Amino acid sequence: MLFIFVFSFIILVDIYSFKGVKLLLTNVNSQVIRYLVYIIYWSIPILIIISLLYFRAIQPFDKEPLIFKNFFLLAGFFILFYIPKLIFIVFHLTEDIIHVIKWMSSKFLSSSEIEFSGKSLEISRSRFISQLGLLIAAIPFTSILYGMAKGRFNFRISNENLKFDKLPYSFDGFKIIQISDIHIGSFIGHETQVKRAIELINDQNPDLILFTGDLVNNFYEELNGWIPIFSKLKAKYGKISTLGNHDYGDYFVWKNKAEKEQNLLNLKNAHKEMGFRLLLNESEEITINDESIMIVGVENWGLPPFPQYGNLNKATENTIDSQFRILLSHDPSHWDAEVIKDTNIDLTLSGHTHGMQFGIEIGNIKWSPVKYKYPRWAGLYKENNQYLYVNRGFGYIGFPGRIGMPPEISVIELNKA
Repeated sequence: MLFIFVFSFIILVDIYSFKGVKLLLTNVNSQVIRYLVYIIYWSIPILIIISLLYFRAIQPFDKEPLIFKNFFLLAGFFILFYIPKLIFIVFHLTEDIIHVIKWMSSKFLSSSEIEFSGKSLEISRSRFISQLGLLIAAIPFTSILYGMAKGRFNFRISNENLKFDKLPYSFDGFKIIQISDIHIGSFIGHETQVKRAIELINDQNPDLILFTGDLVNNFYEELNGWIPIFSKLKAKYGKISTLGNHDYGDYFVWKNKAEKEQNLLNLKNAHKEMGFRLLLNESEEITINDESIMIVGVENWGLPPFPQYGNLNKATENTIDSQFRILLSHDPSHWDAEVIKDTNIDLTLSGHTHGMQFGIEIGNIKWSPVKYKYPRWAGLYKENNQYLYVNRGFGYIGFPGRIGMPPEISVIELNKA
């Protein structure tokens, strides 16, 4: 049913927008040029439909990361062409409405008034509306194209300096780097860009690197060839991680339960191979000069339909309230649901939202559609003396691009108040 819906959508949109394309070419005298444009125009939906048929034929997907990467690429091209087309046809819908109104008005106007708004004037106006629609549709087309070609690799450093009364003096100026949502399967073929991001992280000379989940899209095999690359991440006091919702393999059709469990075990071992201490509802102590802070890590905890593997009580059982504690919890909804209600954890680090990979951040203006699902969707939040920082994500999934929401490397400096 989904395939039929998408197929019908493509055909209807293309037929309607083709009317505007033909109108734009009315002044082009060369029949060869017109036919060339027509061929190019219709080749796009034909190739997309053929690709959809191919992906439908090979389902269920094998554990082949390249298949998923190419499917996401197809989704990107679909968005690239059909969002602008939807905008383009709005102008033709407006023109058709005008035609209907004129037709209805003609029943009550004299023949001279009808003649005044003659055919040539109508064609001229229709062409202008088509040109205006094309110009406005070019804006999202250009933005989406840039987001796919460059935006997803334009790694940005975000800096936050936070002050805490409970922070031990030995940790004054302690520098943490948070990364989240790597989704490594999406980066196949883009090793150079990832290596550049890892160099950027190491250039910050972090004391501690914290990773807040979603290492893969679906399965362990996505990590083939990547473990040596991520092993190059360096921090003075180590690297600590937790799991995200995608790491459990819940979005893949497994042959049996044992295969899924083995996949998760392999993924957990991969964290160790990359030099990360994976926290699974547990804590890790960081000590400097006989003073310490606690890093607490829960498994993924999300609001339905996302699973709640996390157990905050278990994760904090070896900590005490008077200690300075940092919580790694992949989904920011956990902060409101449990953290600020039941604990005095000082700083929570989350990810998950990706900032929807689309938004606007200019000065004090910060907006993304994801805010209507996650009120805490990007950046720093504070309630009383507790902080939450939501990382916008290192990688991407689904749409292979980022528009106005670049991939983020968070640099958080802890200071003694």
